[in-house]
Amino acid sequence: MKFRAVIKKSGEWWIGWLVDLPGVNAQERTRKKLIESLKIGAEDMLKTPFEPKKEGEKLVTVEVGST
Repeated sequence: MKFRAVIKKSGEWWIGWLVDLPGVNAQERTRKKLIESLKIGAEDMLKTPFEPKKEGEKLVTVEVGST
């Protein structure tokens, strides 16, 4: 599988996240290590079993920015 990633240099660190797999993000000292960490994060996320929401939990939308 392939996923789109946003990566950028921020000071001494490389940061990035997967656009198509929310929740997978990483911060590393090198670009190469960042890509490796994003791959590991994606693999871990895809291995995580889906659990439906439990009683009392709600799915909500959070608006960010001006209204």
